[in-house]
Amino acid sequence: MTGSIRVVLADDHAIVRAGLRNALANLPELEIVGEVSNGPELLQALETLQPDFLVVDVNMPEFDPVVEMRQICLTYPSLKTLVVSAYDDQAYVVGLLSVGVDGYHLKDQPLSDLQFAVRKILGGDRWISGPLINRLIDEHPVAGHTAASMLTQRQRDLLRLLTLGYSNRKIAFELGLSIKTVENHLTALYRVIDVGSRLEANNYALRHPEVLSMPGYRMAQTDIDIQTEASLSVLVVDDNVRYRTQLGKLIGKAYPATSLYEADDCDEALQLAGRVQPELAFVDVVLPEKGGIWCTRQLKTVSPTTRLVLISAYPDREFRRLGLDSGAVAFLDKRDLDAATVYQVIEDVLNCRAK
Repeated sequence: MTGSIRVVLADDHAIVRAGLRNALANLPELEIVGEVSNGPELLQALETLQPDFLVVDVNMPEFDPVVEMRQICLTYPSLKTLVVSAYDDQAYVVGLLSVGVDGYHLKDQPLSDLQFAVRKILGGDRWISGPLINRLIDEHPVAGHTAASMLTQRQRDLLRLLTLGYSNRKIAFELGLSIKTVENHLTALYRVIDVGSRLEANNYALRHPEVLSMPGYRMAQTDIDIQTEASLSVLVVDDNVRYRTQLGKLIGKAYPATSLYEADDCDEALQLAGRVQPELAFVDVVLPEKGGIWCTRQLKTVSPTTRLVLISAYPDREFRRLGLDSGAVAFLDKRDLDAATVYQVIEDVLNCRAK
């Protein structure tokens, strides 16, 4: 019967709702009975309209995704629910699926897939967009893995900023996100490391500094078997996040069995080094406020065994002299860094370890 399945659309962008409405118009059995743009409106619509199907972007104002969806699934057990979101964060997806939603669809997928997703859910199946299936298979934690292996880079960034005492507003500014998006990501982060507050998350990071690292093989996006290689902890200190990521990929490619830590200024680098005691650190000469040479000298104090390598896009001779005097073992030109050079630096570290 035409229009027998009552549907509510929930998204805070009218254009997106219009796109969803147009896509679902090709399914004659559906009837769009309501559209909402925030959490309170959604809860009111569910109570008054009693729909059969909910299509929802959970990143809406005044809406705590996992908490609210858990309650919705409990309150309306017969309601079919499809999350349509731009977020492909593993913990975020798993968190929502675990509280009872019937499907998770990525917004960048074809509209025909959305229609297929709705039909599958109405038929009693669950739905996950194809790209998400691959990620969940690749990243799902296995027995023996710690929380460090379960965190995404974004979650590590959040946890790192939490340990520095950043407020949600400051985190949002630092990462170029909305405050609500930060709150959503923090909810997912807390679930992965099994804590309930900022204080507990900060204490967890202090007890387990390895959660702030990124495995080198993931940075390099390679399937190289690292079981036969000895692990190596590496700290990259640079205020340019793009370059940190680029260098991290080089390190991961040169030596996949690496735990990578990042810092964007001297104070953060000293905090990390004091907890982690990295075996190798790459430090940019030009850092905010105190500079890389001062940072190198202080790092040598808090972590005496760390081999420090200064890097610079401007390999000035005086900088080189001052850097080596401060305790660095090498001074490298950023523009000439490649996987082979990084591998040689790491080989030197491993050779020193073996002696």
